[in-house]
Amino acid sequence: MNMKKFLALACAACVLLCTASCASIVTASRDTSAVTDIIETTALTEDMTASSESAEASSSNGTAYPLRLTDSFGNAAVIESEPMRIVSCAPNITELLFELGAGEKLVGRTDYCNYPAEVADIATVGSIDVPSIEAIVALEPDVVIASSIFTEGSYDALKEIGITVVIFHDEYDIDGVRNMIRSVGEIINGNAAAEERIGDMNARIRTATESVAGKDRPTVYYAVSFGEYGDYTAGGDTFVNQMIETAGGDNIASDITGWSFSVEKLIEADPDVILINQYMLDEFIATEPYSGLSAVKNGRVYGVDADLLERQGFRNAEGIELLVSLLYPQE
Repeated sequence: MNMKKFLALACAACVLLCTASCASIVTASRDTSAVTDIIETTALTEDMTASSESAEASSSNGTAYPLRLTDSFGNAAVIESEPMRIVSCAPNITELLFELGAGEKLVGRTDYCNYPAEVADIATVGSIDVPSIEAIVALEPDVVIASSIFTEGSYDALKEIGITVVIFHDEYDIDGVRNMIRSVGEIINGNAAAEERIGDMNARIRTATESVAGKDRPTVYYAVSFGEYGDYTAGGDTFVNQMIETAGGDNIASDITGWSFSVEKLIEADPDVILINQYMLDEFIATEPYSGLSAVKNGRVYGVDADLLERQGFRNAEGIELLVSLLYPQE
């Protein structure tokens, strides 16, 4: 197995593990003194809330510190002043810090943080779920920002040492991503930058989706894995499903919960378009029974950069633009 395919499969496993962990997260309810104007978007999750210790709401020009946070696990944290040394234990958070102009504050990242290219020069602390506590401590961070796959043991170990940790759950829709961007902007005193990036994101998504509004929607299958690794796809309760639907696609797995599917269901549905991680494309179209699907015969199986669709952040706008171009190639 080549390294690129191995990494693609590892990322797919990470997606499935992260989804499973989200099911058991206990989230905190919204505080009426919230700093950020966060809208509850689903019954499954609640957005991170923030309030200043003095109960003064910060303006869009800057964060009022000390900042009190209740994260996605219901953990309380206080950020005393603008963090200047940040460790990111989530690839989407790493991307977002750079997007918000705070890349110079990032002193540590995970092995899976691979974008933008500048992250290669930043020290790694290991895995997303169980990073090296020793490596994190050595970096002397003001705050560690992690994802829902971050283990309770890792959280407890860092808290015991006195390191502030904030955990963001996986979002289930684009509105949740917007709120996450606002919350990270609040933490790093990047409120104005966050709103600017959200505005850019909204404009790009609106332009892409308006171009195909009212068109016949093609049926779509998103292949996370296949064959001997099991058939997994994006069910109706996943973020990827919303990305597909936003781009004007009709996900054939929208009626299932989670990621588990079957090759029999795939063959029966015989979708117009199949999307798959670019590193798995060649093997998928050459493997039976997938090679007999209409999408394969019609040249409508597309290898994509899965990070644009699965990794939640500003680049989801690019992901939707990509989907629109693939689902509606003649538009």
